[in-house]
Amino acid sequence: MAGKRRFAQVGMGSRSGMYFQAIVGDYADTCEMVGCCDTNEGRLNQRVELLRSKGADVKGYLASDFDRMIAERKPDCVIVTTKDCEHDTYICRAMELGCDVITEKPMTIDEHKCRRVIDTQRKTGKKCTVTFNYRYSPPRTQIKDLLMSGIIGDVISVDFHWMLNTGHGADYFRRWHRNKENSGGLLVHKATHHFDIINWVLSAVPETVYARGFRKFYTPKQADRYGLTNRAERCLDCPEKSKCKFVLDLRANDGLRSLYLDNEQYDGYFRDRCVFSNLINIEDTMFLTVTYDTGAVMSYSLTAFSPWEGYTMVFNGSKGRLEHKCQESVYISGDGTVPGALQSEGTWVKIYPHFAPAYEVEVWEGEGGHGGGDARLLDDVFNPNPTPSKYKHAADQRSGAYSILTGVAANRSMESGKVIRIDDLVQNIGRPDYTPMPSPDEMMG
Repeated sequence: MAGKRRFAQVGMGSRSGMYFQAIVGDYADTCEMVGCCDTNEGRLNQRVELLRSKGADVKGYLASDFDRMIAERKPDCVIVTTKDCEHDTYICRAMELGCDVITEKPMTIDEHKCRRVIDTQRKTGKKCTVTFNYRYSPPRTQIKDLLMSGIIGDVISVDFHWMLNTGHGADYFRRWHRNKENSGGLLVHKATHHFDIINWVLSAVPETVYARGFRKFYTPKQADRYGLTNRAERCLDCPEKSKCKFVLDLRANDGLRSLYLDNEQYDGYFRDRCVFSNLINIEDTMFLTVTYDTGAVMSYSLTAFSPWEGYTMVFNGSKGRLEHKCQESVYISGDGTVPGALQSEGTWVKIYPHFAPAYEVEVWEGEGGHGGGDARLLDDVFNPNPTPSKYKHAADQRSGAYSILTGVAANRSMESGKVIRIDDLVQNIGRPDYTPMPSPDEMMG
């Protein structure tokens, strides 16, 4: 229909659903899905059939026909929801073919791919949107609002600790994410959200990273401790599944069965690999020290086997201290549950002023995926006239770059044992919209 913005999407896995459902649902008056692309023919055909049942004039293409999809369907914008290691391929090719791009986080997984995205965007002038839904959730926006107000003065240090529980955390060790060549590890795939939040709320960019990391829990040795000594490489018919607390039964969940088990024949991808496999090469325990151009320093950790899901975030400032704890619901990607919904009884914000009594602040609340962030992000992305925000929620390739480069630098630091400078990985990224403009003296060097 004339006047509608045309979208194509590449990558039909579990994370893709949020986008196409919005296009054929709440934003059907102004948006339309015209093309779908995937490496898995069965999953591709499922998606095309579903979209057509909702009235979409859509056509499916295998990944090898991506260029043909762009030529025939003429999308205005391409949504990239593939494996992380393939993001740069489709982001760059879509921009080269004249399309804007919306990409899931992380923007890509290493400094070389990052440089390619930055250069291609600059050359083509096309718009590249990175979907950081954590920015949009009310509690995270509230933290930025409080820091912007100067309530604790200038932020000097940050203590940030993220816990993935043994349900959600384990899921990264059974999927393609378990190998760094696919995901960059959890410090890129998962923590890109966390690093972006700190960049954004501090209105800063990272300068140096020092990191240590290990895989201590999701190991064959830990399985042996549980008495799981007769393990198979996947859960489906594992002899130990009746007593394993980490088992994922693809047959028992309609969404997982339909999306993955029913389509294994096309590409041999197993969604339920053993979380204790010796084929895993990502860490489950990570620690970082990060410095920022504002002078702030962050201590960060990520634990992927916690008894509870969520985070603690502390800001120490020149006028006091802000403490924030957030407890989230637990989910398995693609199982139909809401990802990252807030548990109100476990979420709070407290201010500790210098020379005055501490007090709690009523938490801004939201419902839905990622603490209410998903719906707000989708409106920013698909609404032709989104509401302007003083918080500058929207993110582009510059924010995407600085968020992943903290994790990339951490990977390089773990490999070398050295402090890594972000500028030594990728230069001339440009300053994100959320940062203040440099002064004339700074611009002159």
